[in-house]
Amino acid sequence: MTEPDHDGPLDHPVGGLEAVDLADGTLVRMWGDVDASLRGQASAVMARALQHGGAVVVDASAVEFLDSSGLAFILQLLKAAQEDDRHVVLRDPPALVLDMFDLLGMAGKVPLEFTTR
Repeated sequence: MTEPDHDGPLDHPVGGLEAVDLADGTLVRMWGDVDASLRGQASAVMARALQHGGAVVVDASAVEFLDSSGLAFILQLLKAAQEDDRHVVLRDPPALVLDMFDLLGMAGKVPLEFTTR
């Protein structure tokens, strides 16, 4: 596993994205406000997640706000991974993300995983 560039959500209280290489795929973490201000991070994270083989798990459990660019990031990453025949799942999305999928008519079309914490 490659160590992340920082310690995670506490380093960036406003919001952030990171990709962590795992033995069997990539974990993409999202936290805080995921919006247009993260476009640079989003591009780097997407490239890293797609370079590393295996499954892609997008952990959205710590997302507090998501705008259209944050939603586009999720959907583009899911689509790119699926086109590469990779298992991909959105883990623990908050209600606001699920509501956005519902508004777009995508409810039930995005693979979801809910954990017990």
